[in-house]
Amino acid sequence: MRSVVAITGASGSIYGIRLLEELPGEKILVLSETAKQIVLAETGMSVEDVEDLADIVCGDDDLAAPISSGSFKIDRMFVAPCSSSSIAKFACGIADTLISRTVAVCLKERRDLILVPRETPKSQIMLENELKLARCGAVILDANPGFYPGPTSVDDMVDFVVGKCLDAAGIENSLFRRWG
Repeated sequence: MRSVVAITGASGSIYGIRLLEELPGEKILVLSETAKQIVLAETGMSVEDVEDLADIVCGDDDLAAPISSGSFKIDRMFVAPCSSSSIAKFACGIADTLISRTVAVCLKERRDLILVPRETPKSQIMLENELKLARCGAVILDANPGFYPGPTSVDDMVDFVVGKCLDAAGIENSLFRRWG
């Protein structure tokens, strides 16, 4: 099982980090330049700490990385968090970074693609971009925690969202108490 985790410049880098901690199999990480700044500001972790959670780390400027090709097999890609700017690029087919190129590959190859936007509120443009991507096969999984499991910490709320990401990819997990 091979997964790509991309962390873009939206707030919520902890979602990508928790995915790296929880995903089974081989994990490939791509951090945008803005994400590198946000990781430190939000989590206190260094970029190196986050990179150590992955099996392979690719630079967002490395368009020759294996994951930029449809012939390189991956099972799924998560973009968590996914900035509204990234969603706009993806919806328009702009593939000028490794993250956006790998998203384009997932869409064209019909591979699992889970996007975790964290923006709120959303403009009509943002919603239309998300709808376009959903129609192309992407899962739009907003970073909205559920409260029925009775979260008592921020970690519980993060685990709920990450658990839903794993659910969307068909990966068994017990990160949150399920309904009923």
